[in-house]
Amino acid sequence: MRKWLFIILGLAACKKDNTNPADNSSKYISTVFEYKPAPGQFVNTSIGDGAAAQQLIGSTENVLTLGAFGGYVVFGFDHGVSKFGIYSNTIESLSEPGVVMVSRDVNGNGKPDDAWYTINGDQYSSAIKNYKITYYNPGGYADVKWKDNQGDSGTVAINTYHTQAYYPSFITAQDSVSFTGIKLPATLKDSSGVYINAGFAFGYADNWTSDYKTNGYNSFDIADAVDDNGNKVTLSSINFVKVYTGQNSKGNGTIGEISTEIRGAIDLNM
Repeated sequence: MRKWLFIILGLAACKKDNTNPADNSSKYISTVFEYKPAPGQFVNTSIGDGAAAQQLIGSTENVLTLGAFGGYVVFGFDHGVSKFGIYSNTIESLSEPGVVMVSRDVNGNGKPDDAWYTINGDQYSSAIKNYKITYYNPGGYADVKWKDNQGDSGTVAINTYHTQAYYPSFITAQDSVSFTGIKLPATLKDSSGVYINAGFAFGYADNWTSDYKTNGYNSFDIADAVDDNGNKVTLSSINFVKVYTGQNSKGNGTIGEISTEIRGAIDLNM
């Protein structure tokens, strides 16, 4: 969805779990491990490419788009974290909720290759689990077709505001790309010609709440993490975070698709 903010980032290495940060630890993102957006109107632009993703490091001032449903970014802190905030560019009438997942560096190799857990937001019980969507590259500036595992199909529609290709040109999968996750309920409504995408109560990034209104970020506690079966898990700290667009909504020709954007993250205990 169209929001007019931009991003800057750097480069660092995520260290193994350390619940007692060193004096030189950063409270911000230290490493961006992977950026794989779904198609969207800001993909392949200055806020939707690999360089833009790296600009999340050490900053909360720059926007990164994740594209349509499933598009994601994986980042890490240089120490163990239990409570954190994710900055975005949401506004009161246009939330673009992103699902948040966390992982602990159990094997100590500094890579996000251990088990992942989902933050249990208020829509978790009503979300479609194991939702899979596949996008097909049209080969240029054209609507991007998709099909899902629920028997539905549609497009990520182009608009006249952004005329580059919407399918990410910098990912390996150039014929088609698939994403799997939980799909949150759609909330886009036309209110007398004004489109509104209301926020959820809690548990999502790029989501307008009283928490966001007060602090400028959505806050998360790893005590709210659940496994793939929805069972609560106990984590002393986490090192890695994944955020992906949680709604599959075409939007319209003016606002474009619903696409989560973030501006960085912060350890709320530092």
